[in-house]
Amino acid sequence: MTLIADGSAELTSTDPRDGSVVAAYPLASPADVERAVSEARAAAESWRALGPGGRREALLAWKAEIAAGARELAGVISRETGKTPDDGVLEITLALTHLDWAAKHAEKVLARRKVPSGLASYNQSASVGYEPYGVVGVIGPWNYPVYTPMGSISYALAAGNAIVFKPSELSPATGRWLADAWRRAVPQRAAFTVVIGDGATGAALAASDVDKIAFTGSPGTARRVMAACAERLTPVVIEAGGKDAMIVARDADLDQAVAFAVFGGMGNAGQTCAGVERVYVEAPVHDEFLERLAAAVAALKPGPEASASYGPMTMSKQLGIVSAHIGEAIERGARAVAGGADAVQGAYVAPVVLTEVPGDCAVVREETFGPVLVVERAASLDDAVAKANDTAYGLAASVFTRDLKQGRRIALRLRAGAVSVNSVLGFAGIPSLPFGGRGESGFGRIHGADGLREFSVAKSVAVQTSKPFIDLLRIDRSARDMHLAERMLHMLHAKRK
Repeated sequence: MTLIADGSAELTSTDPRDGSVVAAYPLASPADVERAVSEARAAAESWRALGPGGRREALLAWKAEIAAGARELAGVISRETGKTPDDGVLEITLALTHLDWAAKHAEKVLARRKVPSGLASYNQSASVGYEPYGVVGVIGPWNYPVYTPMGSISYALAAGNAIVFKPSELSPATGRWLADAWRRAVPQRAAFTVVIGDGATGAALAASDVDKIAFTGSPGTARRVMAACAERLTPVVIEAGGKDAMIVARDADLDQAVAFAVFGGMGNAGQTCAGVERVYVEAPVHDEFLERLAAAVAALKPGPEASASYGPMTMSKQLGIVSAHIGEAIERGARAVAGGADAVQGAYVAPVVLTEVPGDCAVVREETFGPVLVVERAASLDDAVAKANDTAYGLAASVFTRDLKQGRRIALRLRAGAVSVNSVLGFAGIPSLPFGGRGESGFGRIHGADGLREFSVAKSVAVQTSKPFIDLLRIDRSARDMHLAERMLHMLHAKRK
C-alpha cells in the first residue's frame, strides 16, 4: 500500500512470480464501505422486486459475459495469484457451473410451500417460504479468487440479496473484473458492488450495516470477523480452511490414488483449503504407495511458465510457515522421500513428501497451505479413520477403495463437511451439493439448496381457515376445552411407541 498524490491510500496488486505491478486502486475507506452498503441497500429493493425469473435472466447474462471473457479473466487470475492460466480457466468453469445452478434453481428451492399442520392444528393452513436478507457482505480469499467467493455471491444474488464484495488485497483486479462484467451484462441493476482494500476495509465491511457476512480465510481472522459482527448480531457464514485427509485402502487403485494425492496436495502450490495435506495408507500397500508418490512428485516442475506444474506461493509470508513446518518435522525425525528442508527457493516451494512424522508436529496439526504431503502408515481402515478425524479442522476428505460400499461407509464416518470417494474435490463441481466445514473449518453452507437457504430468511405463515374444535388460544378457556385438550394430550403423546 502506498499513498497517491491527493493523500488517499492506494492498493497495489503485484504478480508473485516477478513482483511486477498488475494494477493499483484507491483503497476504500470506512466511509466508502458505508456508502457502498447504503447504495446496495437501495439497489436490493429493486433486485428483490425483479422476482426469481428476472434475477435468473440477469444472472445468466452475467454468466455469459464472464464466459465470453474467461481467458482474459484467467490471465488476470494468473497474474495476481501466480497459478497457471489453465488453472484459472478451470476455476472459472467451476464458478460458472454454480452460478448457472443457483440462477435456475432459486425459484423452486425458495418458493413458498404448504407444510402439514398436524392434528392439533387441523384448522390452520401452514406454509413456509424464504426471503432475502437484504444486503450480504462477502469477504473473499486469494487462493481461488473467483470460485470461492462466487459460491456465496451467486447463491446470495439468486436468493434476492444485493452484494458488497471485498476481494482479497492480493487479488483486487480479479474482483474489479467481475464488477466490470456485471456492469456490462446488467447495467440497469446495481446489486453487485466491489470495494477494494486491505484488512481494515474487510473489518469495516464486517462492522457495517450489512444483513449477513460470508467470510473465507484463516480461523484467526474469522474470529475477528465474528467479533465485529457480534456488535450488530449480524449472522455469518465462515469457511476457515482445512487439514484435509486422504485414506488409501489396501484394495485401492494406487495409480489413481497417487494421481489425486498429487493433484490435491500440490495443485495451486498446495494452496487449496479442501485439497489433501495428510494421507493415511493401509499398511500392506503403504510402501508401494509412497514409492509411486515419490516418483510422481519428482516429475513436477514448479515455475513461472504457463506450462509449469504449479506456480509460486501467492502470499509471501506463507513461505516462512511452510519452511517452518517442514524444518520442524525433519528435525524431529521425519523422513523426506521427496524434497526436504531446502524446498523453499525464493517464491517457489519444491514438492515435499514426508513420512514418519511425529503426530504433534505442526505439519500434521496445522494448515500448512503449501505443496507438502504427510504420508503415514495405518494399521487398518479403523486406524486410518481415527487418524483422519484427529484434527480440529473438518472441511473435506477423500477415500480410495475399489469397494464402493466400503468407501461410502468410511465417508460417513469421517468428520468433514464434504467427502469424495475415489477422487479429490469431486464435490466441487456438483452444484447441488452443499459445501462447508465444522470445527476450525467454520460453519454454514454455500452451494446447493442449502446454499440458497443460507442467504435467505425462513418465514412461516399460519392461516386459520375455520373455527377450532378445541379453542385453546384464548385466556378464558372453557373447562370442556381443557378436558378435551388433556384427553388429546394423552392420546397423542403418552404412548411410548
